[in-house]
Amino acid sequence: MGSGRYLDDPLTFTRNPPSSSSPITESSFLYESISRSGSYESESISDVDYGLEKLAGTVQFYERHVFLCYKKPSVWPARIEASEFDRLPRLLSSAVSARKSSMKKETLLTICEGHDGTETSNGDVLIFPDMIRYRRLTHFDVDTFVEEVLVKGVEWLPGNPESLSGSYVFICCHGSRYRRCGVCGPSLVSRFRDEIELCGLRDEVSISPCSHIGGHKYAGDVIIYGVNINQKVTGHWYGCVTLEDVPFLLEQHINNGVIVDRLWRGEMGLLEEDQKKTQEHRLQLNSNKISNREVTESVNDSICFQQNGKSNCLDENHTEKNTSERVTSVKNASFRISSSENVSSCGFKVCAAMSMWLENWEKEDTYAALAVACAAASVAIAYNCYKQLK
Repeated sequence: MGSGRYLDDPLTFTRNPPSSSSPITESSFLYESISRSGSYESESISDVDYGLEKLAGTVQFYERHVFLCYKKPSVWPARIEASEFDRLPRLLSSAVSARKSSMKKETLLTICEGHDGTETSNGDVLIFPDMIRYRRLTHFDVDTFVEEVLVKGVEWLPGNPESLSGSYVFICCHGSRYRRCGVCGPSLVSRFRDEIELCGLRDEVSISPCSHIGGHKYAGDVIIYGVNINQKVTGHWYGCVTLEDVPFLLEQHINNGVIVDRLWRGEMGLLEEDQKKTQEHRLQLNSNKISNREVTESVNDSICFQQNGKSNCLDENHTEKNTSERVTSVKNASFRISSSENVSSCGFKVCAAMSMWLENWEKEDTYAALAVACAAASVAIAYNCYKQLK
């Protein structure tokens, strides 16, 4: 079925191997930036790494996402979950891995930025789709926390969980793991924060850098968690996000609840194949909506018919205020035409032809007609005067 974990990522805990996928084109600026030397994990870059493929279906299957808030991306080692000097991430990763077979939900563990004294302090744990936060987890509490919350599904009593609201945006900035994310991620974080300030969304949207989430070749990688119009918590992944895409994502996804399909990689709770099918279905629905709108716009604004010896017309100056109302009137008119015993199809054609003729009549035609009329009148007056003088 194609679901599963990326084998090189101990922070991912699912059962089956992932489906293969190819990356998509990235800018020459990014290529040049990530080609510079530095203390990064080795990463081959070649033309083969870049191709054209739909992004949908490139997210591993998972049902729950746990974020541990811990320090800054600039100090994260390449394998933070295995770092000897970062005990909390290492112990939490080991505990989740040891108990994954007992968990009812496929769980993904990721590190996000943490700052003491802010909204996300070191040791805070965010859980989606539960939309809850546990404050200040320590390495002493890891085993109990995993057992109670992730295995048994009950509250961790010392933690006193808090409800989360609004939208949460996570952007991969794990530069020590993969250089592409280290180049794209921080710029996207800054742009998102600038835009939410400009839009007055500071209290509604949270932006956090996060560690490797899989698919570095799709950098910039963005995940957005929030409640949709059906009051369901969703987690949508976007790839190849650029700075220019940030305002569009805020407007379409967060404000309007509309999926941006050209950047969409997948969704929490869906297998890879289901992600592809979901997007195909969504694109088909959008295509049908566009086709229906085009048909509606192409309907002639003036429809005439003859009934009971009288001419009736519906035109753009009628009482309808919008397209849908005009279409309703057109449908009603068509129904009356088909049901009436005294309908003349010829009358409809003649009136339609007159409508088209009047519609194509231009200002120059009016001037020409007036000139001809004036000339005829002048000739008539001159002839009349000639007769009287004779």
